[in-house]
Parts: sequence; structure tokens; C-alpha cells
Amino acid sequence: MDPVSGLQRARRVVVKVGSALVAGSGGGAADSAWLAAFAADAARLRARGQQVLVVSSGAVALGRRRLGLKRKALTIPEKQAAAAAGQSGLMRAWEEAFEPHGLAVAQVLLTRDDTEVRRRWLNGRATLETLLDLGVVPIVNENDTVVTEEIRYGDNDRLAARVAQMIGADVLVLLSDIDGLYTADPRRDPAARHLDRVSRLTPEIEAMAGGANAGAGVGTGGMATKLAAARIAQSAGCATVITLGARPSPLLAVEQGERATVIEPGTTPSAAYKAWIAGSLAPGGALIVDAGAAAALCKGKSLLAAGVRRVEGRFGKGDAVIVRDETGVEIGRGLCRYDAADAERICGLKSDAIEATLGYTAGPLIHVDDLALAARTEA
Repeated sequence: MDPVSGLQRARRVVVKVGSALVAGSGGGAADSAWLAAFAADAARLRARGQQVLVVSSGAVALGRRRLGLKRKALTIPEKQAAAAAGQSGLMRAWEEAFEPHGLAVAQVLLTRDDTEVRRRWLNGRATLETLLDLGVVPIVNENDTVVTEEIRYGDNDRLAARVAQMIGADVLVLLSDIDGLYTADPRRDPAARHLDRVSRLTPEIEAMAGGANAGAGVGTGGMATKLAAARIAQSAGCATVITLGARPSPLLAVEQGERATVIEPGTTPSAAYKAWIAGSLAPGGALIVDAGAAAALCKGKSLLAAGVRRVEGRFGKGDAVIVRDETGVEIGRGLCRYDAADAERICGLKSDAIEATLGYTAGPLIHVDDLALAARTEA
């Protein structure tokens, strides 16, 4: 992928912004000048029809200043307190940055379970997609006020990759304190060579990354975590761009040919997602559909309750299920938006009768985006 055309063609772009960029080195406030310039850069993408999501660090860095916590190593309760104190300032800074461009922002706080547990994953994805469709710029951060070392991501590079995977992003941009991946740390080795493009993350490539960034004074990431994030994104069909963040318009700089490293995707986001559904999830039950529904599914339609004849097994909302026709032939596998009990209650019902029956509606039983057809049924 060429970084210029890749960014210009991407439908969805996730940008990870680290603490060093958000908090800067000043007193207790965020770096409003950098944030304003970045917001203008992101608004440029929005103006040409692209959806932008920001994964932003900085709550702990801002909060520790507000609380006067000057020690470098904080305890977990101190980090949680700092996150609580800093999160409001972080969001206020982002709101002020995007407001001149007529763009609303929305705070989304996630934990690892929100991207690992299927029901929560589906809920999180639905929220993010709704925000993006409404023209909002989601500002995502780890919910540091409640997570512990055992259940946290530990860095927002990995969180950004999981979010990119969750929403089917085309490009993940990781803003760094360096303009990409080198064969060695160029600050220590003047002979280090910059890598413009990486197609496979081999052990040799990963060995080129050092440890966490000790020079910035804030943040926990480094090139090693960025390559770990790129591996997640690559498997999800998302390209990763690593570039220098400490310039006013880092996305424009990439489009203008400034130095960056591109880690190419292994497939497309849609193909990766459907392969995950088809081969990586143990089905919890089955939905038996009539001939009309079977034909509609093979033509790329969602599975509506009206076409379901019966439900087999016990499964929860968001679990994988097999879809079979009435002769027992498997049509595909998908993530069901209702649990087994509710799916049984709405079998055969038209869409406008679901809410009256259940008291809520989650749309079709299986949305076409969450359905992987069996190979023999593919057009």
C-alpha cells in the first residue's frame, strides 16, 4: 500500500495519539496548539467523506498534574485517580479542538473485555458505527479508572488496533516520536536505515524495535508495541502507518510524501472478519431457515426473523450460530443479535412486530456484515 493513496482511499481511519502529543511538556493543560492543528488535519479527511476515529492517551498525564502526583511510578490506585481527574480535561481539549470545524466528538471508554467478549464487542461496535454514521469523531481511551494490570491493554497502540479491527478500518495511523521503523534505533545508531514498507512482520523485523519510549517522560508505548499493534491490524485486513506525530498536520505530511513506515494488510477487513466468524468461533446453536430466506442470504441479504423456522441450541446475544436450510444443508455461520430464547419468540415474525413482542429490537437476527457464507454458497 502506498501511504498517500492508502490514506486518501480509506473509508475509515483510526489514529492513535499518544500522551506526549496530547499533554506536551507544559503545565497542567493539554497542548491546545497541537490538538487544534491535528483537528484541522482530521477535519480535512472528514470533509472528503472519510470517517475518522481517534484513540487518545493523555488522561493520566493530565490528571497527575492536576492532582500534583509528581512521582514517575504511580500505584494502580493513583493511576486510576489520575485518569478520573484527567479524563474531563482531555475531552474538553478535544471538544475545543474540533468545535471550529463543526465536528462533534464523543467519549468512548473501553476495557479489554469490550473487545474480547463477543456480546460487549458487538455493543461497542454498534455504538462506534452509529457515532461515525452520525458524523461524530469518537475519542476512544482505555477506561483506566476501573481496569487493573491483569485486565488492561497496557498501551493504547494495542487498543487502537483492536478498535480498528472492531470497526473494519482500512488504515491505522500510529503517531510516534519517530518517523517510522528503522533497522535499529537511529538515535543511537547513525547507520540505521529507515524502512518505507513492511509486508511481513518476521522475527527479524520485530527485533529491530526497541523497548518502551523512555525519552518522552510520559506514555508507555514504543516501537515494539506499535509492531504488536500492527500485527493485530494486519490480521484484520487493516494497513498500519507509523509516522512522526510531533508536527502540526501529521496526516497531511504523510499524504505529501513525508517519511513513514507502512505495514501492509494481510487481507481485506471484510474478508478477515468473515474468516474469523467462519473458522475461529465455536457455534452455540443453529437457525433453520426456509427456502426464501436461504435464497436471500446467498444473494447478500441479512437474515430476518420472518424467514426462520426454528432455533436449535442455547446461545447468547453475539454468539456464533450455524444457519441451515430445512434439508439440513449449512448455508453459513454468523453472529446472532438475539439470544436463543428471544430468537425463538420472534421466529416467523415480520420486522415491525419484533419490538412489540420483545420490548426492543436489534434489527435482523444476523446482519449480512456478520454472516460468513459457506464456500459452496458464495456467488
